[in-house]
Amino acid sequence: MALYELFAHPVERGYRAGLCSKAALFLLLAAALTYIPPLLVAFRSHGFWLKRSSYEEQPTVRFQHQVLLVALLGSEPGGFLAWSTFPAFNRLQEGHLRVPLVSAREEDRNQDGKMDVLRFELELPLQPTEQVLGVQLILTFSYQLHRMSTFVMQSMAFLQSSFAVPGSQLYVNGDLRLQQKQPLSCGGLDVRYNVSVINGTSPFASDYDLTRIVAAYQERNVTTILTDPSPIWLVGRAAEAPFVVNAVIRYPVEVISYPFC
Repeated sequence: MALYELFAHPVERGYRAGLCSKAALFLLLAAALTYIPPLLVAFRSHGFWLKRSSYEEQPTVRFQHQVLLVALLGSEPGGFLAWSTFPAFNRLQEGHLRVPLVSAREEDRNQDGKMDVLRFELELPLQPTEQVLGVQLILTFSYQLHRMSTFVMQSMAFLQSSFAVPGSQLYVNGDLRLQQKQPLSCGGLDVRYNVSVINGTSPFASDYDLTRIVAAYQERNVTTILTDPSPIWLVGRAAEAPFVVNAVIRYPVEVISYPFC
């Protein structure tokens, strides 16, 4: 004989507990573990599935007071004057050596403990018949980053300008910018480029050749360059006046690229 359902009534059970009970504390703990750890992981990793990221940092830059100067003269073919802060280089110049008057001052404009700008001036004495048509100048710097990894290197600013008209002064106003061919590490100490840009103790003239210095420097994966879109070449030098190089070099905040760790 078949049976038929005549009546059905659902049964609902409810469980109640106070806020200080073990059940309430367990519920709060479970909710916290559900939401807080993923947020902490996302914050610490700066995002999910990133292969490369970047951040901003004001580098610690100091001028090392190392200078190499070559002034191209128009009085005779191949004529030049040279000077540097390296005695070995100066000994190689013989009659082309001319000692200038150099002044340099770094400024911390916002008083944060890091230098912001270098004011560099060089006065090269000239004979009345000597005329400067071009300048090649190397200044070296100590460059450091500390926020993610500790990165320390010795870098340079290379300035080169030449004109058809003899000049009295070269004025440059630019930024010392960081160039990266690969990202920096996200931790640890990186001193692979903490070596002198110029081998100032070498007695060989080839070690002071500007093409070799620049070529070796460009082989680095991390360098600095002087960005100056429009150097100003002033003319009208008096007979007894020196040729002046006046440079203002700022140390701006950089965007640093690093791999996801």
